[in-house]
Amino acid sequence: MGGCAGSRRRLSDSEGEETVPEPRLPLLDRQSAHWKNAVGFWLLGLCNNFSYVVMLSAAHDILSHERTSGNQSHVDPSPTPIPHNSSSRFDCNSVSTAAVLLADILPTLVIKLLAPIGLHLLPYSPRVLVSGICAAGSFVLVASSHSVGTSLCGVVLASISSGLGEVTFLSLTAFYPRAVISWWSSGTGGAGLLGALSYLGLTQAGLSPQHTLLSMLGIPAVLLASYFLLLTSPEPQDPGGEEEAESAARQPLIGTEAPESKPGSGSSLSFQERWTVFKVQMKAGFELLFFRNTSLSHAQQYRWYQMLYQAGVFASRSSLRCCRIRFTWALALLQCLNLVFLLADVWFSFLPSIYFVFLIVLYEGLLGGAAYVNTFHNIALETSDEHREFAMAATCISDTLGISLSGLLALPLHDFLCQLS
Repeated sequence: MGGCAGSRRRLSDSEGEETVPEPRLPLLDRQSAHWKNAVGFWLLGLCNNFSYVVMLSAAHDILSHERTSGNQSHVDPSPTPIPHNSSSRFDCNSVSTAAVLLADILPTLVIKLLAPIGLHLLPYSPRVLVSGICAAGSFVLVASSHSVGTSLCGVVLASISSGLGEVTFLSLTAFYPRAVISWWSSGTGGAGLLGALSYLGLTQAGLSPQHTLLSMLGIPAVLLASYFLLLTSPEPQDPGGEEEAESAARQPLIGTEAPESKPGSGSSLSFQERWTVFKVQMKAGFELLFFRNTSLSHAQQYRWYQMLYQAGVFASRSSLRCCRIRFTWALALLQCLNLVFLLADVWFSFLPSIYFVFLIVLYEGLLGGAAYVNTFHNIALETSDEHREFAMAATCISDTLGISLSGLLALPLHDFLCQLS
């Protein structure tokens, strides 16, 4: 894995060592490198977001604390729902699932806010190691927990892993061809689908939430293998040679100049930032979309919402080669309309069947995934090579900030609606 070793040397911090320029690869080797990097970034996206998605899928189980006693490895796949608030027309937990959302996103927000200041001082390899260790720790801690507080600490570890990994790998795309962005985005969408589907499927099959989480410990190992063994040495993005790629790899995330972009790119992004808080609040409110006239328990309904949403995200994040959207603000506007519609249903309960909500949640996932992949694709096209690393790392802050604000708003909204008789 000489190419991989070269990648680590080139992406280390500014130790001042000069590396010997490597000759450009022959065509066949370059094609092989292309597919290695494509698969590598897809797996990195998959593994990086996997623990984050699983914790959201397990949110209802974490808060209701419906766990089997002792070392039993199976649970009833169709438990009788036990309302936590019998005075409300909603089957409410004492704490909103937004609490899990906040534990799953606030550490990510802190990491992303601090990343442009000093994260460049830490080489890429140690960052990836910390990310993998935190992901594994989150599964173990939540699985072995006997209290909500300890479980939330495990969720925090998943958030640290996801946040550190996202800002690291998005910055890393600046040293590879732009096509890896679509592979990364598709992988993050795949994490949503596979994470939610695996948790849903294993618990439906009778495996306990604890053993379901422990069965996912191989995911962090795949993340580390993808980075250290699969990715090749990045090639320079312009004819300037390897020396410019070396210099760019050592460039701090914050420079003396602001990132350059083409005219008109800022307005659509700022509009999307303003609406992010509304689009993600919908996910925090899924818990209140509860149907009693169905064979699915409340916990199972929540898992299905998460799985369908992530299925839509995966499909749209993988669609960049087929469909590219320039005006991402339109997607944010449609998501806002979805929020209003579903909040109206929570209040008035006019939808006759849960399957209508399934369709809306799937549609919401399609919108959210398309907004993500097209936003980062547009940034890759509209920023100069020397500023792309900073732009990728800085832009992901807006989405995380929106999710954090949505979780904060969802907490009082949950308590207000649960007090309704």
